[in-house]
Amino acid sequence: MAAIPSDDFVSRVLDVVGSIPEGRVMTYGDVAAAFGSRAARAVGQVMSHYGHDQPWWRVIRASGHPPVDHEPEALQHYRAEATPLKWSNDAFRVDLARARYVPGG
Repeated sequence: MAAIPSDDFVSRVLDVVGSIPEGRVMTYGDVAAAFGSRAARAVGQVMSHYGHDQPWWRVIRASGHPPVDHEPEALQHYRAEATPLKWSNDAFRVDLARARYVPGG
């Protein structure tokens, strides 16, 4: 069973996620790295439990795919924010080369 992230870790994750601009994304690992952590899976856990009031669709898998089981809703947000996407048949992923956000970068 995974350890529950500390309140400090949760607030750091939510602060980073809240700072991602419209049309841009960060991977779970990017969010962790933004405050000196390597705990990408814990970022996913935080988003799963506490991220519903945050722009959760802006935090994606390293493959460029949106959060699992949230693809249709995420796609609506990506289209509304003009997030760069790549399409293959009927499947999509975010174009990380164009959409990745680097805080302070």
